[in-house]
Formats: sequence, C-alpha cells, structure tokens
Amino acid sequence: MKRLDETARGVFTIAVTPFKPDGALDLHSIDQMVDYYAEKGATGLTILGIMGEAGKLSADESRSVIRRVVARSDLPVIVGVSAPGLAAIRSLADTALEIGAVGVMVAPPWTLRTDTQILGYYRDVSETLGDIPFVLQDFPLVTNVVISAETILKIVADCPNCVMLKHEDWPGLDKITTLRAASDAGARRISILCGNGGQFLPEELRRGADGAMTGFAYPEMMARVVAAHDAGDVDHAQEVFDAYLPVVRYESQPGLGLAVRKYILARRGAIAHDTVRKPGKPLSENTIRDLEFLVTRLEKRLATVHS
Repeated sequence: MKRLDETARGVFTIAVTPFKPDGALDLHSIDQMVDYYAEKGATGLTILGIMGEAGKLSADESRSVIRRVVARSDLPVIVGVSAPGLAAIRSLADTALEIGAVGVMVAPPWTLRTDTQILGYYRDVSETLGDIPFVLQDFPLVTNVVISAETILKIVADCPNCVMLKHEDWPGLDKITTLRAASDAGARRISILCGNGGQFLPEELRRGADGAMTGFAYPEMMARVVAAHDAGDVDHAQEVFDAYLPVVRYESQPGLGLAVRKYILARRGAIAHDTVRKPGKPLSENTIRDLEFLVTRLEKRLATVHS
C-alpha cells in the first residue's frame, strides 16, 4: 500500500481501542471493529489517537494494536505516535511503518507556547521522521497549543513530509478558509481532514476540507455527508448530518464523549464491551437512559427515511 500523501480524502475514522471488562486489551474486538468501520464507509483508519486511549497503553500493547489492525484491514492506517521525546516518536513510527501503516500523526506537546517554538518543534519532527509522512494534529482544546494558520503554512513549507492537517481547532472554520486561500495562491496544498466528533463537518467541507478524521459512532453519517458534498449536493449533505445531530452533540461532551462513543459502538456490535480503561469512568444509568432515548429516536427516523 502506498504511503500517505497530500491527496488523501474521505473518512479516516479515529478508532477506539477495545478493552475487556477487566481492562485487558480485547484483540478479538479489534477485528470486529475494523470490519465495522470498513462496512460503514471508512476510507482509512487512524489508531492510537487521543480518543484511542493511546496514553493508557504500554509500548507492547501499542505494537499489538498496530499489528492487529493492519493485519485485519485493507484500508490505509495512520498511527498516532505523539510522545514527549523525539526518540520515542521515531521508534513507534518506524514500528508502525514496518508493520504496514501508511503514515503517522503527531500532536504538539503542551509546553509549546510561541509560533517560533511550534515551528521549531515540527521542523525537528520532520527531520526525525525522515521520509515518513506525518499528520499535524491541531487540537488546541486538548493540547493547549494554539497554532495559527500562518504557522501551519510555514510548517507545510519547511516540512515536505507533513502531508495532512487534522483540523480540530474550535472555532476554526476561518482557519480552513485561510489555508485554502493560501494554497489557491500557490502555497503547497496538503490534505485537511477534520475532527471534533464531526460537529461542523458540513461547514468544514464547504470551507475546503477534504473529509473527516474523527470517531463518531456512526461513521456512515460522515461517509454519506462527504459523498453528497463531493457530488455537489450540499443540501442533501446537510440533511443527512441534521438527522444525526442530537447524537453528535451528546457524544461531543468533554470528559464523557469516549464512554458515550464506546457504549454506542458496543450497542451496534462493533466491539464486545464498552469499557473505558481506568481512570476513565463508566456511564451512569441516567446517561444511558439519555442515550437510549436519542439512539432509539435516531433509528426510528432512519427507518422512516429508508422505508
């Protein structure tokens, strides 16, 4: 499979990491999950991201997840390799590419504060990775690192192996517009895939994004929205999105979203258990009642639409 490049588009689903009720890694559920994402329209997978609980895995567990996903999937796989040190980033990146991943994703460490520091860091990342293509993860709500559009353009200009932006700034629609205006004017164009649970996907596509990179529990929604947009039917893209919006909104709650996502995925048969590894907490009974109401309502609405 060819390596990740600037032409990537579609839906690269951010995969959860399945665990058994005792917190052990659930390799069998990884197979189920990969099949589920493919069946629901994913064009690629991104593993070991923030919502993949990468920080809760040992190095051996991380390698096991990469091997299992790549062995099961015919889709291109991107691996999150963010770490405090460059040596750790390079080590996991080498492992990922040797196993069969097409590229890696790197988020900035929280210690970066100025544009100069951010640019210097990604120059170092680029040099460390060599010919390995990487995704710049721009998620200031979690990393606390604010990266301006101007700094992203400098990173893209200085780092030829930076081939994609995972856009998760919020508010950030104007950032997409600025980046696309720059590429239209001659700057190197890279792929832009967007996160934040898909909350702004229709608007992001209309601003020039190439698709989604997020883990909403109904990946078929994102696939259908992107397909409708690419076909020029922006009204239908919005209508599809609107049907799922109550669940998108509920899943997007900070600190609760991953547990909500895993509950729905388990309910849909994508994984065997909805376990969030400690210190993550299970959902309360009241939250489950909320979810069941929303999911049942969504299922009825979709049944009416497709009948």
